[in-house]
Amino acid sequence: MRALPGGGRVVDVSWPSGYTCFGDAVRDRYDAATANARAHARLTLHDDGRAHPAVLLIHGYLGGAHALEARAWPIEWLHRRGFDVALWVLPFHGLRSGGGAARRPLWPSSDPRINVEGFRQAMHDLRALRAWLVARGAPAVGAMGMSLGGYTAALLATVDRDLAFAVPFIPLASIADFARDGGRLVGTEDQRRIQHELLEDSVRVVSPLARAPLVPRDRILVVGGEADRITPLSHARRLAEHFGSELVVFRGGHLLQLGRSDAFRAVGRMLGRAGLIGSPGAPRAPECE
Repeated sequence: MRALPGGGRVVDVSWPSGYTCFGDAVRDRYDAATANARAHARLTLHDDGRAHPAVLLIHGYLGGAHALEARAWPIEWLHRRGFDVALWVLPFHGLRSGGGAARRPLWPSSDPRINVEGFRQAMHDLRALRAWLVARGAPAVGAMGMSLGGYTAALLATVDRDLAFAVPFIPLASIADFARDGGRLVGTEDQRRIQHELLEDSVRVVSPLARAPLVPRDRILVVGGEADRITPLSHARRLAEHFGSELVVFRGGHLLQLGRSDAFRAVGRMLGRAGLIGSPGAPRAPECE
């Protein structure tokens, strides 16, 4: 535990995930990663004895190191605006990898069965964390995610009707689109089209684009980067159109997030309209990660 100079504290927590793998064919491989059986989060909490809303922050692919994620997200701004903040670690990432930062995680995978299991476990663990934050007094809990975390936050908005808000930020929206646009599909144009359709079908059960949102559309804000070449703006557009929600575009890219402060100001306005914070003001967020 670490005390914050302006009040509050930072606490690292972990708990048994308790997730049970659905697929018999991949269970042994999935469960062999024993470090993944524990969930982890770093909490930035208020200690003023009052109930505060909370936000779950979900990192991207190959992320999850708390020190780096603290630089990627405007945690201080969120805390100043009255939120308790939970930096949560995706399955098979960070402390859940069991092999250090150099090891590539088992999930996401080229095996669609592993992908389905990973997103199911993410939903299981995030809902458990949200419920715990509510039990300790949070009147509302929402989620924000970047890249793969943006996909995860969007999926959570279709799974958990008690989620207060969702902000997919520079999100992945479609695994099949990502594979197609990255040149991972092979053969003739017709063969690539069929592969794309099959890949969409293989993960449909965990695709936010195949599910109806349970969070009101005025509490969903999708953020895309105009110069994003990793998860292009087309992904953010697809999510916003599917959810019927606002789309905010900043001028930067996936890593060099120039202009992202304007996007977080829009997040603040959305949270203000939802009654979760007072007048939003301007966040002191870094321009790039």
